[in-house]
Amino acid sequence: MAKLYFKYGAMGCGKTIHLMQTAFNYCERGQKVCVIKPKVDSKNGDKLLTRIGMERETDFVFSRDDDLFERIKRNYIDVNCVLVDEAQFLIKEQVDQLMLVVVELNIPVMCYGLRLNFRQEDGGFDGATRLLQIAHTIDEIKTICECGRKATTNARFLDDKLVVDGPDILIDDGKTEIEYRALCQHCFHKLLSE
Repeated sequence: MAKLYFKYGAMGCGKTIHLMQTAFNYCERGQKVCVIKPKVDSKNGDKLLTRIGMERETDFVFSRDDDLFERIKRNYIDVNCVLVDEAQFLIKEQVDQLMLVVVELNIPVMCYGLRLNFRQEDGGFDGATRLLQIAHTIDEIKTICECGRKATTNARFLDDKLVVDGPDILIDDGKTEIEYRALCQHCFHKLLSE
């Protein structure tokens, strides 16, 4: 039986590398995958790019208006697995559509993304919240903080200063240096109090 998976972790934990490894494993065994990502993740165009330089073309990028079930049913019915990068940017309806891919088309769907936004509120992003509600399997991909503890917080820095409000999606405009760091709660609260 196919399942809907949500594999989450803090920034820099290797979510995209895990996705690429999974795609490689399927392809090495003669099976087909469909790799997709949201259009809002515009930093590398249609490609997935890891922090260590690995890259891969996607099969398609999607917008918030796309019906993922219909698109996969129409064009990718012969795949053995659907892999979704930056799954936190899915909207609730798209997560439900991916569940239909699992239930009606019997194709496993593996979603990789953040669980929480940088404000750590409201359960994070809509896509992550819905995946936490309905995914069959939920796995954490772990990473460490600068201090060596387990990192669970995605901290946003603008011009090297910690910020805890603003839009969920902030694209580099070339004027302000935007950086995200994976921090443990201890380091996050220490920086917050400074």
